[in-house]
Amino acid sequence: MSASAIFVLDLKGKVLICRNYKGDVDMAEIDHFIPLLMQQEEEGMICPVITRGTVHFMWIKHSNLYLVATTNKNSNASLVYSFLYKLVEVFTEYFKELEEESIQDNFVVVYELLDELMDFGFPQTTDSKILQEYITQEGTKLEVTKTKVPTTVTNAVSWRSEGIKYKKNEVFIDVIESINVLVNANGSVMSSDIVGSIKLKTMLSGMPELRLGLNDRVLFSLTGRDKGKTVMMEDVKFHQCVRLSRFDSDRTISFIPPDGESELMSYRINTHVKPLIWIESVIEKFSHSRVEIMVKAKGQFKKQSVANNVEIRVPVPSDADSPKFKTSTGSAKYVPEKDLVLWTIKSFPGGKEFLMRAHFGLPSVEKDELEGKPPITVKFEIPYFTVSGIQVRYMKIIEKSGYQALPWVRYITQSGDYQLRTNA
Repeated sequence: MSASAIFVLDLKGKVLICRNYKGDVDMAEIDHFIPLLMQQEEEGMICPVITRGTVHFMWIKHSNLYLVATTNKNSNASLVYSFLYKLVEVFTEYFKELEEESIQDNFVVVYELLDELMDFGFPQTTDSKILQEYITQEGTKLEVTKTKVPTTVTNAVSWRSEGIKYKKNEVFIDVIESINVLVNANGSVMSSDIVGSIKLKTMLSGMPELRLGLNDRVLFSLTGRDKGKTVMMEDVKFHQCVRLSRFDSDRTISFIPPDGESELMSYRINTHVKPLIWIESVIEKFSHSRVEIMVKAKGQFKKQSVANNVEIRVPVPSDADSPKFKTSTGSAKYVPEKDLVLWTIKSFPGGKEFLMRAHFGLPSVEKDELEGKPPITVKFEIPYFTVSGIQVRYMKIIEKSGYQALPWVRYITQSGDYQLRTNA
């Protein structure tokens, strides 16, 4: 079972807009939501599902809004939450920013969307590109001939319209990997993994069938080709266009792609990752007078690769003042509102080492409360490189008209949750 009604509330709990899908829950029940939520906040036990009697409230907060679904059945909570987040995604596509004002300024469009997105409490058409074909923000200008529901909605391929034409047929494939690393104060890697995604920008005519080949370890062992570097992907999630039965049987990623930009798949690789940018820090505090910081950054990746727009954030005491910096490359600045030094390096080649020194004054009177020890965080992006070694081996494009299409592949590695703890 799914949702009975969907509500959009402001921060005070006032209903901005709502849609009753099943009529089996009293609409006045929503008045109890904010008091119950505030009670949980006071007790420090906020829960994603709030229950009052037989009514369950499933909610998310976005900007200055609460999106709430009500039900009195044993509903599939993960389905309802997926729908609420999809609602945010669709509204953001339509209104650029989803906040109280955008709901108030677009009541008619929001009602139309709520009607199309869900029917009798079950999600229906949730693809914003398809919805934009027949629900526009210029509703009054619609001609009678254009008010027909596009065939895409009733097609087996609901994510792609028919009759798409391009002069030049191309597919752009981006393989983007984010590295999550936590290093303790002694320099040992406590946790690390890689979260990847494959994004497409398809500019193809007609209804093409695409087949994507990766150096997937399971596929190679199935076909008896254990030569060369392979990767073991976990938690693989696909766009709805991928034929899952085909992937389960022979690991072939076969699909009819959506037009334009989309995320084809995401995956996780649970492996020991060597930190690509290694940080050594010495933070010395001289009580009542000054704090001196020395940070050494080393690129632990191939010499032919270059990390771009590197940002190293070094925490400093909240009462520090009079900053002085010296860097071997890049620039450093004090960001007092965040209590940190931001060291920016535009271009960081592999194998290189750079140094930054900072000097801060401290007040003569010490603060009573003890401060925590926030970690050093690093942000970077390395193009033409994947840390896992994942490769697109081929992309086959089959279309009945037999046109030639060009696939372009780009690899990017970037920092995810990248933290290095300090002793100071």
